[in-house]
Amino acid sequence: MFRSVFGAFAALAILTGSALAAPVKTGHLTLDLGADVVSAAPGQTLHVALSQEIQSGWHTYWRNSGDSGQPTEIRWALPKGWTAGDIVWAAPTRQPTGPLMNYGYHDHALLPVALTVPKSAKPGTSAVLKAHAQVLVCADICVPEEADLILTLPVTAQPGQPDPEWGAKIALALETTPKPAGLSAVFARDAKSIKLALTGAALKGLNPADAYVFPFRSTVIDHSAVQAIERGPDGLTLTLAVAQGAPVEPGPIAGVIELGGQAFEFSADAGALPAGASGLGAPPAKASPAPGGFQIGLLAAIAFAFVGGLILNLMPCVFPILALKAAALAGHGHDRGAARSQGLAFLAGVLTTFLGLAAALIALRAAGSAVGWGFQLQSPPVVAGLALLMLAVAMNLSGVFEFGSSLQGLGADAASRGGIAGSFFTGALAVIVAAPCTAPFMGPALGWALTQSPAPALAVFAGLGLGFAAPFTAVAFIPGLASALPRPGAWMDGFRKLMSFPMYAAAAWLAWVLTIQTDPTGLARLFAAAVVLAMGAWLLGSAQRRQAIGSGAALPAIMGAALVIAAGAAVLVPKYAEPPMPGAAPVSGAAIPEEPYSAERLAAARAAGNPVLVNYTAAWCVTCQVNEKVAFGTAPVVAAFAKTHTIYLKADWTRRDPVIAADLARFGRAGVPLYLVYDAKGGEPAVLPQILTPDIVTKALEKAGR
Repeated sequence: MFRSVFGAFAALAILTGSALAAPVKTGHLTLDLGADVVSAAPGQTLHVALSQEIQSGWHTYWRNSGDSGQPTEIRWALPKGWTAGDIVWAAPTRQPTGPLMNYGYHDHALLPVALTVPKSAKPGTSAVLKAHAQVLVCADICVPEEADLILTLPVTAQPGQPDPEWGAKIALALETTPKPAGLSAVFARDAKSIKLALTGAALKGLNPADAYVFPFRSTVIDHSAVQAIERGPDGLTLTLAVAQGAPVEPGPIAGVIELGGQAFEFSADAGALPAGASGLGAPPAKASPAPGGFQIGLLAAIAFAFVGGLILNLMPCVFPILALKAAALAGHGHDRGAARSQGLAFLAGVLTTFLGLAAALIALRAAGSAVGWGFQLQSPPVVAGLALLMLAVAMNLSGVFEFGSSLQGLGADAASRGGIAGSFFTGALAVIVAAPCTAPFMGPALGWALTQSPAPALAVFAGLGLGFAAPFTAVAFIPGLASALPRPGAWMDGFRKLMSFPMYAAAAWLAWVLTIQTDPTGLARLFAAAVVLAMGAWLLGSAQRRQAIGSGAALPAIMGAALVIAAGAAVLVPKYAEPPMPGAAPVSGAAIPEEPYSAERLAAARAAGNPVLVNYTAAWCVTCQVNEKVAFGTAPVVAAFAKTHTIYLKADWTRRDPVIAADLARFGRAGVPLYLVYDAKGGEPAVLPQILTPDIVTKALEKAGR
């Protein structure tokens, strides 16, 4: 029925030469698509705009949302050969929220996108343009809303006339969008501020008193700070406060300058300021401030990363992998050649995986994704896949099947290719599971690294990997350490099977993480895939045992491999549903009443004169979960919260969240945990250590509540 009605409307569109679309009300928004023309011609470039009618008192966000928020995203599904450009962003308005400054739109926003029609488009047909819009809309709370929108355009031989409803509105939006105006722009920076000088004919005659810079990137300036203005003979100079954790050498600074009711795009390079723009002339500093007020450079960051990598071996995140490390160390025995080979293989696995994850993280951030260290465990398919991998490793250690000579190369063939491959795999797996945790010294090092260019950033991550692999590799190369290990023997088979149980526990932990990231069907899929994987592993083991006695092994091997592949596909390929949206009310029954974090809620609590503790955490961060039990779950801390009337806000980063990622970056961190305590009297927050005790938390709360 729906198809026939839709087909009738499409036919009517072709006959009448008009576009068809229907608005969608998402809650606090009404979203709609409109084209500037009534029909499309082959080879034509037209504009389709996303219209946002915003509920009174609410707002959406610009391409740089400021201190919090998230820009609108549009994902297109277009006919073959059609292409879509970027969103053409209207000039934003400032939206101060407590101590924060955000950029965006209220009441109404129109965001055009250029679409190009292929020359192969056939006149007389209709083009169905589909767009999935994701919009964060905020007032006192923030609500992510989305809609699937469809616009049908007839294809005609000649370009269509302007659309009577949308043509003029889209033309006005394109005309008033900030554009380059031939401005000359240059900046100079010191440790605390950036002087940005803008000159050009377009600025003459405009009142600079209300000038304001909206940067395209969120990590360059402190958005909430006052922008001081100095007028010059040919333009103006603005003094902008540097954002916490901003790169020392930010590269070109681009954005929009608004003054006198007009807005222009600009792009400024570092250089000498024109005469009259006094203040800064020295080259930028070569070190960036780290938490605690001291300076950190490349060598210090590498040293911090190395020490942090050493300590990471003692963090709760690595506990599941200790089983593999212990089995591998036991397998070395006193065969020095095997020990050195496996030590180097483990080091190679650690470094390769650390640098691979770092390169992916740097590339994602360069592409505009708000991700941080541990980003891989924010993806439900990755979590489900790792759960199955942990289960497979556990079954291997239990003896259900063998991988090479064994996973860790146990026994007489430890120096064989299988043993070396097993050590490499152990190093890689250790990094994947341990990476979400941040050990002491790691936070400043990684926070610094992610503000730098790729080469120094990768050097810091390499230092982290060297520190992480150092204990294992040292045992392999230092005879005095290796001599303390027990000699190989029959006991190793029982020890190996005993070490399978931490891996089963790791698989169970990852299944729990998945319950937080998805709706219940995601867990059901994982359990079903786990059963299929277990059957496949049993068949592979059966094939190996049959082969050992000369019996037919081909069929069970093929069936087992097929089941293992099917299990992996079941958890990796289909899309996972979002979990239910948490409410804003305090969690009932919790020892400490907690609320979901938002910048607006933080601002409201501080405005009311309450001390606030913000806990940046994630379900996949084992250190975070240990702190929950060891510190926040104790009677003294519960009493301190009640006594000081401290508001407890949880910033949950289990799933990817650009707002939380931006907050972490502001405090020079690349991952969780991060604990901030805001004083009741205002000012900058105190940053607590990454490993907490009840005494640390109670003293911080008592100080903040005075």
